[in-house]
Order: sequence, then structure tokens, then C-alpha cells
Amino acid sequence: MKNIPRREFLNRVGLGAISAALVPAGVFSGFGNDYLTEPARIGLQLYTVRNEIKDDIARTLDQVAEIGFEAVETAFWPENISVTEAAKYLKNAGLAVSSAHVELPIGDKKASMLETAEAFNCRKMIWHGWPEDKRYSTIEGTKELVDIYNEANHFAKSNGLQFGLHNHWWEYRNRVDGRYVYQVLMESVEPDIFFEIDTYWVKVAGHDPAGIVAEFGKRAPFLHIKDGPARWNDALPKDNPEPMVAVGQGTQNFPAIVKAANRNTEWMIVEMDKTATDVFAAIKDSYVYLVRNGLAKGKKTA
Repeated sequence: MKNIPRREFLNRVGLGAISAALVPAGVFSGFGNDYLTEPARIGLQLYTVRNEIKDDIARTLDQVAEIGFEAVETAFWPENISVTEAAKYLKNAGLAVSSAHVELPIGDKKASMLETAEAFNCRKMIWHGWPEDKRYSTIEGTKELVDIYNEANHFAKSNGLQFGLHNHWWEYRNRVDGRYVYQVLMESVEPDIFFEIDTYWVKVAGHDPAGIVAEFGKRAPFLHIKDGPARWNDALPKDNPEPMVAVGQGTQNFPAIVKAANRNTEWMIVEMDKTATDVFAAIKDSYVYLVRNGLAKGKKTA
């Protein structure tokens, strides 16, 4: 995400009410609640349409909204579009921001996190976690990263924000001190750091996503929902995954995942890193599958 120099964000008025604005009555608005009373909301990770955004940001966001999404999760914007400009496009399309993938708030990245939160009226700041940090190959390195995540959490909380971690496959493949990295993170990071489980990468790493989601329980209010072959291949570390398909058309068992979540999921975020078909058709099919089967709730019925 592009860092735009600007005054330090000191006035945090309005951030405390953001969750209520994003999440309707009957759905919990913050990490730590025990139980949702209706299906999770459905959002789209805008990384899915990153190429389309470069070509025509306004039309792309309008198409996302037309499908039925009322919120998106942001990631990286083209270099010529600031977060302030992006926020205007989102507003014009009628899209709220459920969460934002950000850099760790270290050094000059602190201002970037605050700017993102202010521009998008969003409290949920999620470390995107890419690329793999080689410190995850040892217990000492993993503990060093735990300290960094806890420091990031302190910064976020001091500014009225919530901090979360997004996984890829290495947290579920790498073992340190006899345990998987994800287990060390669960046990070691501060309890109010939330997790956004990417169910696809969990399966790629060889785990059952439903079992992992059940293990995290209410600590994972966000799930990344994507489908496809979900198998390991040696091109993955080079950021070249196999094409993904519409949700419900691949190898994932989403009814089992939703059941295992036990209504602890606040947002189900659809994402496709790469598709072999028209991306908007795949997005629409994903929305229809989730909403029609009662696995998630969108703005439109399917």
C-alpha cells in the first residue's frame, strides 16, 4: 500500500462507532463476543480484482456492489491512487470496509496504518503476512515475531484499533520446537490479537480447514473463503498458485467449515488470487453459493 505523507492522525473521533456502522443488529461487532445470532456477513478481498482496479477502479467497485457485496477488505492500491482517493471511490460505490490488510506499524508504517483507518472508517487492521518471514523456521525467530506482533497490537489499541494476523501456508507447514508455527502464535500472541484464517492455505498445507477453524473458535472472527485444487505445488513460493475457482466448485467443504466455526465468524471474505475464468463471474457464483446455502449473508438474496 502506498504511503502518503500527511499530518499525523491524532483525532480518532468516530472510530469507536465504526463496528456498529459496519455490522447490523444481531451480529457482533468486535472480537471477543461469544456467539453470532445469524450468518456471517460476506465481503470481497479486493486483491481478487487488483488488475481490474488498475484499468477502471470506479467500474470495478460498482460491479462488486452490484453482485451484492456491501463491504470489502482492502489490500494494495495502484501507486497513483492514495487511500483517501480510494475511499472516495468506495463511498461512491456504496461499499463499506470490513477490514484492511496493512503493513506492520513499525517506523513510518505507523502513520500508514492510521491513515488507512481514518480514510476507510475501519477499525480492523490485519497484517497481510506476505512474503514468508524466514524467522518462522526457528522457535527463536517465531518468538521474535510474536514480540513484534504484540508491539503492533499495542500501537493499534492505543489508537482505538484492533490488530489481526492473516496466514498463508507456512504457518501450517513449518514446525518449530515440535509444534506448528500457528500453534506457537495462538499460545504466544496477546489474547486480543485476532486471527483471519485463510482456509485455502490451511488445506494447501495439509490440514483440515474445519478442524483448524474449530480449534481457533472465537479468536478467528474473519475467514478467507476461496476454492480450487488446494494442493501444494512448488510454484507457490514464487507467488504462482494454480487457478482458483468459484466458491463451492472446488475441493473445499464450506458447510463443514461454517459448522465448525460455531457462529463465531463475523466476516467471510471471498478471495481468488488467480482465476482461469472471468473473475466477475467467479465472484458472482461465489456470492450466490454462500448466500443461497445460508452460509453467509449479503445485501441481496441469491
